[in-house]
Amino acid sequence: MAQIETSVEIAAPAELVFAFFVPQRMPYWYGADMEACLEVQGGAPDFAVSQKVRVTGHLGKREVSHTSVVTALQPARVFEWRFEDRYGVKGLERWEFERLAGPTLESAPRTIVRMRSAYTMPGLLGKAMDWLMTRHAVAKRNQDYLARLKGYAEHGEPE
Repeated sequence: MAQIETSVEIAAPAELVFAFFVPQRMPYWYGADMEACLEVQGGAPDFAVSQKVRVTGHLGKREVSHTSVVTALQPARVFEWRFEDRYGVKGLERWEFERLAGPTLESAPRTIVRMRSAYTMPGLLGKAMDWLMTRHAVAKRNQDYLARLKGYAEHGEPE
């Protein structure tokens, strides 16, 4: 199983950062490169544990999608889902939020967001492709996602 960990420090409180982990706002930073659309089971306005979420988008002219199930949700602390796509790629994505105390009470609150992607690709060819290309692409993609999240949470343009 491949495991990719990425983190970013955001100059905003964890509650504000977590406000971007709702179905309506998440596509602004998660999957923005593929114009992702999140369809939540029952059309719910917020995520809930055990809820199914379908993530669809486009890579070039090809439509891609996977189904996720929310497996952990603690506001401003953790968000996690497990996923599987039609090609047999299975895994999880987990975001953990760590509040940082400023040097003084007047300092702006800061949050470290840690994103972990863990996945398996089927077959020997899948494992070889992962070792050669996929894990590097996932690491870059996750860095881009977190940079975009940082930009929105800090009320500026994503870097």
